[in-house]
Amino acid sequence: MADETFEDDFENPFDSGILPDETSFGDEIDPELRPRTKIYLISPLDVTGDFPERLRRVIEAGVKNKHGVAAFQFRVKGLDEHAAAALAAPLQAICAEREVAFIVNDSISLAKRLGADGVHLGQDDGDPREARDRLGPDAQIGVSCNNSRHLAMNAGEAGADYVAFGAFFPTKTKVTEHVAQLSTLACWQTVFEIPCVAIGGITPENCGPLVRAGADFLAVSSAIWDGDEVANVQALIAAIHAA
Repeated sequence: MADETFEDDFENPFDSGILPDETSFGDEIDPELRPRTKIYLISPLDVTGDFPERLRRVIEAGVKNKHGVAAFQFRVKGLDEHAAAALAAPLQAICAEREVAFIVNDSISLAKRLGADGVHLGQDDGDPREARDRLGPDAQIGVSCNNSRHLAMNAGEAGADYVAFGAFFPTKTKVTEHVAQLSTLACWQTVFEIPCVAIGGITPENCGPLVRAGADFLAVSSAIWDGDEVANVQALIAAIHAA
């Protein structure tokens, strides 16, 4: 099974009729089936200066809340591994002190070097099986799956611990190549056990439908780091509660 994919109609449990088609799901799931949506915090590209203290304040503002910060993704670009590791070290320590998962974006090698809690992979960043082999059985491995339940099922087959769908809204952090639908979240949460992350332009003002569609985590960056980070995370937590 590990090497099989769901690309063919015969193998695809949705298209074959084994599982209901995504179009049979609405944009929301039964409130009793919803998970306690939590925050998956993504770093800005610049984590120098006073950023460690900003991270500390955000985590302390939300970590004890049932809808607070559960994970932090270290996402920097254009640095060699040595420089990235130096920047990551104090941030990883802050997360460890507060039992927040420290996830490295893109790089299995850097995650291994840091002894990180896990790695998040894009479709071109490596195989979850390789990540598992190198990082061990306890590592949290996530995979970006755009708006594709097929990619998500393949990631699950390869051993991913969570899948990410997006972008749901326009975002400042990267070019939007894929637009995700609420029905994808509702379908995934209803049928599968692997947790799902919603990503892309999420704010306190627009997060409600994602919560009601069953997102386990909301991945946010600009919504927190643009402005007063403590006020921003508190506003997001309140919006999740209200949904």
